[in-house]
Amino acid sequence: MTSVVVVGSVNLDAVTVCERFPQPGETVTGVSVAFGQGGKGANQARSAARSGAATVFVGAVGDDGAARTVLDSLAGAGVDVSRVARTPGSTGFANVTVDGAGENHIVVVPGANASVRVDDAARSAIADADVLLLQLEIPLPAVVDAARAAREAGTVVLLNPSPVQPLPGVLVELLDGVIVNRDEEKALAEVVGRVPHVVTTLGGDGARATGPDGTVDTPGFAVDVVDTTGAGDAFAGALAAHWGLPPAERLLRANAAGALTATAAGAAAAPTVAEVDAFLAARETAR
Repeated sequence: MTSVVVVGSVNLDAVTVCERFPQPGETVTGVSVAFGQGGKGANQARSAARSGAATVFVGAVGDDGAARTVLDSLAGAGVDVSRVARTPGSTGFANVTVDGAGENHIVVVPGANASVRVDDAARSAIADADVLLLQLEIPLPAVVDAARAAREAGTVVLLNPSPVQPLPGVLVELLDGVIVNRDEEKALAEVVGRVPHVVTTLGGDGARATGPDGTVDTPGFAVDVVDTTGAGDAFAGALAAHWGLPPAERLLRANAAGALTATAAGAAAAPTVAEVDAFLAARETAR
């Protein structure tokens, strides 16, 4: 079994569903509201664990009631949360609005995520893992520290550079792979060209992986989209969990995980191994 450490953000999400987004100054009536665990780091950790990887999450929560909600949710998905720090103040919060087409608008308040640090316990977990998965919703120094610890231990370093921002050369040199969408790939073209493995999500067109042995593609899946929130995170977590598989197989399974996530509401909707297996088997039977 692959072991994964995710260093990143965790939020309490408030997900409001409406038929259409309001215009500036306009009020619209919503369809539903739900609260649950979010944050790119936590979403990816959840996906990795539900994809079968032994997964440790390194992050920070506040001293409020939201902390217990998000940690219980992660632990319930099989994620080890023993390396999550507790800090005074609020847990990260995200206000997510989803329209009738499944598109979303998101406002994030970082809260405790702004205090994430890589301590000795985190370094130990990283050293023991096969793969380290990172994003950019926590302070960049913590991302660099985690990547450096992984490189020193021989742990594979994967970065999902989202939200996109300029990356320091010291971080780029520590990366084994990046997971980007089309816009991120374009914005970070120079960086992408310096990283051994580049995995690009292409929405309904599937995904592409380029590495030392060439390029592989996997087609998109036609699904009934409910909410695209978290689909990219589910893809990244599943890819990390299956990193030990051949490129084409890990890409296929990651793409299936992302597609299935889009068929359910909320950012924390990553599917299990069994659900992905059934999804792929049904597609194969229908061919």
